[in-house]
Amino acid sequence: MRLFYILTLWALCIAPSNAAQIALIIDDIGYRHTDEAVLSLPSAVTLSVLPHTPLSSKLAKAAHAKGHEIMLHLPMQALNGKALGVGGLTNNMSESQIRSSVLAAIASMPFAKGANNHMGSLLTQLDDPMLWVMETLKQKQLYFVDSMTTKFTKAGDKADSLGVPLLRRQLFLDNDVSAAALEKQFNLMISQAHSQGSLVAIAHPYPETIHFLKTNLARLKAEGIELVPTSNLLPIELAHEKGANPAVRQK
Repeated sequence: MRLFYILTLWALCIAPSNAAQIALIIDDIGYRHTDEAVLSLPSAVTLSVLPHTPLSSKLAKAAHAKGHEIMLHLPMQALNGKALGVGGLTNNMSESQIRSSVLAAIASMPFAKGANNHMGSLLTQLDDPMLWVMETLKQKQLYFVDSMTTKFTKAGDKADSLGVPLLRRQLFLDNDVSAAALEKQFNLMISQAHSQGSLVAIAHPYPETIHFLKTNLARLKAEGIELVPTSNLLPIELAHEKGANPAVRQK
């Protein structure tokens, strides 16, 4: 009988978890000293950092030391014409310019395992620039998360066709940073994670968002949801671990 209980406990310990999983990416990091507040979040939160910004290297190194997964937040041209900053990719750049800009951005970002687009509602619609970006990411063995800033994006399709490990953003948490809106999106994130099994969400280093997450992320465990680094949701066959066409926020 004692042996039976031992074997049962052992089986429970090695049984695969069926818990839903959420990858939460905080991006737009690197310009403001207030961005350092992201370091107070649990280490399972992924941090996507803008290249060539005043705090990019410092924050990436500090976050990696605390156990966070680091991503490169690649600036790409938006339909609204918003300024991109250093390293931004635009539709008037040549193939060699885009490739060299992506390589420089990767070189500037310590410990980056993947990348996602910053803005990009214009550039991600273009076949050739997205092909060049994804070929460069593949060369450097980075995965890609399509931020889905336009429903016409071709970024994910290009990544997929080249075998670049791919995920797509399924929810923006903080388009509105009021307490009521954050609570509504957080509850939606939970319900979608349960129904889909896994979910990729993106938020930003706004003080309101950071405060809300520090107060509420513990609710995920109570809901039977595991917060995981983004690479944990990559398809197994593409060399890491798992992976809905979402609402789009153009930027």
